[in-house]
Amino acid sequence: MATTTRSKTNRTDTPPRDSHGRFKHKSAFSFDRQTGAIAAAAVAGAAVGLAANMGRKMMMQSPTYMAGNWDDALKAEHKATLALFDQLEATGDDQTTTRSHLLMKIKYSLSKHALQEESVIYPAMREANDAHDADDLNGEHGYVKSYLYELENMAKDGPEFLARVRDFRALLEGHIRNEEDNVFPRLRASMSEEQNKKLTMAMNREGLKLA
Repeated sequence: MATTTRSKTNRTDTPPRDSHGRFKHKSAFSFDRQTGAIAAAAVAGAAVGLAANMGRKMMMQSPTYMAGNWDDALKAEHKATLALFDQLEATGDDQTTTRSHLLMKIKYSLSKHALQEESVIYPAMREANDAHDADDLNGEHGYVKSYLYELENMAKDGPEFLARVRDFRALLEGHIRNEEDNVFPRLRASMSEEQNKKLTMAMNREGLKLA
């Protein structure tokens, strides 16, 4: 008499049972420990990234912040930018990479500086009935951007480059003298110490956007 043996198959996908032999069902909305750990790590990583980015911004803005009042801070930025021009004018025609790098640093410095002035200082000048000078200075920023565009797109290995750099510097120095000798002292004198403090805080907040 033949006997039939029933083959047993091991099903690895069979859901576990409870003590009563009933299948255990996992909620579609529950997370296992591994998934929860991954999510927590992602959140922690994002927080660390945001903190690092803010730390970098604070470090980039700190020279302006540490300079003190808004006009002293802008003067410090003027000085730092002119120091970059000194380095650029000291390069030789064979140092094209160095020239490009210094030009990039000058562009960053002037872009952050212009944002602070255009978004905070010049509007304050207009409120102090100095709209004419505010508009003139704002217009000169347009020439600054034109010089930057031209220098970025011209050959860095010839005497024409440095000649144009010197033209650019002459424009900036005239702009800077007007601000430091006339415009900034007049604006600061027109406001109370508390107003100057608020203007400084607003300018630093604006600078952090491009830091």
